Amino acid sequence: MTPTRVAILGATGYGGGELLRVLLRHPAVEVTLATSRSETGTPVGQVHANLLGLTDLAFTSPTHDQVARDADLVIGALPHGASAEVLAPYLERGMRVVDLSGDYRLRDLDAYRTWYKREHPHPEWIEHAVYGSPELNGAAIDDAQLVASPGCFATAMNLAMMPAAAAGLLRGRPQVVAMTGSSGSGANAKSGTHHPTRAGTLRPYKVLQHQHVPEVIQALGDAGSTIAGIDFTPVSAPLVRGILAVVTADLTEPRDADAIARLYRDFYAPHPFVKVLHTREPECGPVATTNFAEVRARVTADGRLHAVCAIDNLVKGGAGQAVQSLNRMLGVDETTGLDAPGTWP
Repeated sequence: MTPTRVAILGATGYGGGELLRVLLRHPAVEVTLATSRSETGTPVGQVHANLLGLTDLAFTSPTHDQVARDADLVIGALPHGASAEVLAPYLERGMRVVDLSGDYRLRDLDAYRTWYKREHPHPEWIEHAVYGSPELNGAAIDDAQLVASPGCFATAMNLAMMPAAAAGLLRGRPQVVAMTGSSGSGANAKSGTHHPTRAGTLRPYKVLQHQHVPEVIQALGDAGSTIAGIDFTPVSAPLVRGILAVVTADLTEPRDADAIARLYRDFYAPHPFVKVLHTREPECGPVATTNFAEVRARVTADGRLHAVCAIDNLVKGGAGQAVQSLNRMLGVDETTGLDAPGTWP
C-alpha cells in the first residue's frame, strides 16, 4: 500500500507535535511537510524534543502550490479564524482536509459570530464540513472532503452524554463542570494559563461562555437530543494533560442504574476507543497520551443522569481524534497508529 502523503499546517504547537508523534510511525501515512512561519528551517526535533532523532523533517513555509504538489491530504493545526483562511485554497483544489480549529464545526453562521467573535471568512465551505466525531458521524467521515475535528471539552461532553441523547433521554439544560490541563491553553504562556500560576489552584474561566457549548448542543441534537442548552463551567486544573467532565442532566423518562449502564455499554460496544467503566471511576492518568476515553454513567437518587468522562485533551480531544477520522478517510482500521496503551502510574 502506497502511503498517503500528509502535510501538517501549523505544526509547532502542542497539537501539531501530537500529530507528528502519531503520524511519523503511522504505517499508511508519510508526513511530507510540517509547516511553520516562525520556525522555518528549524529541525522538528529542536521544537518537539520527544521527536529528536526520529525524523529528518524540518519546518517549512511552502506555497499553496508546493503543498498541493507534495501532499495528498492536509491537516490544519492552526488557530481559529486563521485556519479557514489557510485551508481554503486546498479545499478549492479538491484536496481532502482535516481541520483541528473551530472554524468549520458550527453550521450556524450566527452562532459562529456570537461564540467566536468574528465573521466567518469562508462560509461557502460550511455545508461541506463533517463534524469529526467518529462515535457520531463515522460513516459520513469516510467520504468527507472536509472534517471539522471536535474541540477537547466538546469531545468529553459529547462522549458523556451521547448515548442518552441518542436514546432521546436528555431534556432541560445539562449541568457540566470540566477540569482541564494546562496544555490545552497552547504552547505560548499567557497570564491566565501559565502553568506556575495554575499549579496550586483550581480556577473557573469562561463560565457559561465557553465556545465549545454550541458544538455540543449541535452534536447532541444530531444524535437525537432536544435539550434547551448547556450550563458549562470549565476549570483550569493543576495538571498538564487531561480533561475530566462531570455531567448532570434531567431525563425524559425514569431509568434505573442498570438500564443506564446497559445503554452506555451497548452504545459504545462498536467504538474501540471508549471504555465504559463499572467498577471504578474515570480518571485522566490511565488515558494520558492515548486516544482512549473512560466513561461512567449512573442515575442519581432523584432520577437524573450523572455521567463522567476522562480523556487526554491533546489526543482524543485533539490530534488523536483527528487521526482517527483520517484513518476512516483513508479506508484503514480507525485504530491504526492509535491503539497503544498509556503508562501507569
